[in-house]
Amino acid sequence: MSAGNTGGGKGAKKSQGRTPGGGGFTKSGKPRPGTGGYGKHKLEGKGPTPPAEMRPGHPAQRAAARSAKATAAGKAAAAGKATAPPRSERTAPGRTAPGRSAPGRTAPGRTGPDRPQERREDGPEMVAGRNPVVESLRANVPALALYVTGRAQEDERVAESVQLAADAGIAVLETSMFELDRLTGNAVHQGVALRVRPYEYAHPEDLLTKRFQSSAPLIVALDGVTDPRNLGAVVRSAAAFGASGVLVPARRSAGVNAGAWKASAGALSRIPVGRCVNLTRALEGYKKEGLFVAGLDAEGEVDVHDMTIADGPMVLVVGSEGRGLSRIVAAACDIVVSIPMSSGMESLNAGIAASIALYEIATRRGASATRADGRP
Repeated sequence: MSAGNTGGGKGAKKSQGRTPGGGGFTKSGKPRPGTGGYGKHKLEGKGPTPPAEMRPGHPAQRAAARSAKATAAGKAAAAGKATAPPRSERTAPGRTAPGRSAPGRTAPGRTGPDRPQERREDGPEMVAGRNPVVESLRANVPALALYVTGRAQEDERVAESVQLAADAGIAVLETSMFELDRLTGNAVHQGVALRVRPYEYAHPEDLLTKRFQSSAPLIVALDGVTDPRNLGAVVRSAAAFGASGVLVPARRSAGVNAGAWKASAGALSRIPVGRCVNLTRALEGYKKEGLFVAGLDAEGEVDVHDMTIADGPMVLVVGSEGRGLSRIVAAACDIVVSIPMSSGMESLNAGIAASIALYEIATRRGASATRADGRP
């Protein structure tokens, strides 16, 4: 009877892993010092720390997963191009089958493997970095929210950004570094980012409204100007010399963003900027409304000082610094004027060239107004 009980007791110890003298226990059944009662196999290490790309949840691991996914999608797309579509999915020339995108295009909301995802210009813009953020707030750039991490608030520039945002009524939100990485697209944000309000463009016809009842409409149009700082400089000059507004194309042209706001020094809040789908078509529409169109180009045959149409309603078209006016836009202009320069200069910055031409227009309009008043 006692032997049976003893055997039962030993069996219970074996089932619990407490074998006297074995594993992590001594012969008396107590845990060996430093083992906590665990055997050798339980005390083995897990090996060296894996690299960042292999740690679940690490930003480097997520980036590597996205890269691998994009590579796999590219291989799948390349394999799909090599295979002809079934007869049921073939369509007539010039048409696109349902659910498919036209060649060279991407379906809405999707991006191809060899085409990066494009940021919508109409959506909010994220300005990242301590210096860019504080400069944007100093320039009164309209913003929706300021995102700041906890440690970043110790920096003087970030503290100034928080104060400027609070004074302007902009929401200040404390966030984490991982969330800022996601919001800024892994840009170098230094713990602070500013969400800029999307700009509301005017219709091209709205620019015909006279800013001043005593002056004729003056519209400045940009052709191929892709630097937002040049756009801001042109807007600043247009506001200074009494223009009715600035017109930009929707494609292949700079839009109103934080860089344009800073370069305009607040002029974007005083003068409207319109956007058109087709610049040539918009110029033809202005010509039907009685406006003369003058193109500003280094190859122009008329000197800017001899622009006789300056005292009437007109559109001044400014081309890009290197290419100048495009052929189609130049053909739509009534005259093409140039700024006389020394032979050593090739071209002027678009913002500077627009400022010179607008000054000449304002001077001629001022002289015409003086003659109309009968003053000497």
